[in-house]
Amino acid sequence: MLETKRLKLRDYNEADFDFLQSLLSNEQVMQYIGSGETRNEEQARSFLNWIFESYEKNEAYGLKIIELKATNERIGHAGLVPQRVIEEEQIEIGYWIAPNFLGIGYATEVAKASRAYGEKELSLNKLISLIQIGNSASQKVAISMGMKKEREIELKGKQVIIFSTRGGSIS
Repeated sequence: MLETKRLKLRDYNEADFDFLQSLLSNEQVMQYIGSGETRNEEQARSFLNWIFESYEKNEAYGLKIIELKATNERIGHAGLVPQRVIEEEQIEIGYWIAPNFLGIGYATEVAKASRAYGEKELSLNKLISLIQIGNSASQKVAISMGMKKEREIELKGKQVIIFSTRGGSIS
């Protein structure tokens, strides 16, 4: 179980479905995720099943619920997520924070802890974050955890910057 000063991560379970659906149906949360479209209940169920499948493949990977240590309140999710990018398997540090918890530093805190976990516990020598061009807040999080812009690509019809722990310049 990954923990920080204020946060703890835990696996999703069935009781978290309504929370996940609240994230997936929120336009502000989904604005910079994938195609930017919100998802209905059936799509949310499919997404939760995808999360469960990722745990079966490797329990260290997948999106985990972020809870406040002080109250156990769910505020988002984060984790190390296998991604196929430009025909290469890579591990992404992903993080979504519910709108009423933005701007408090939780994304940076969980992202830094996820990077440390990936490097120290899993011996990963490269991690990425896939961040859409307009998402300046997530770009700041990536930079604050020591990532550098590697390149820009088109992903699901959106322009995305690949930030990497082994950075280079944008091509």
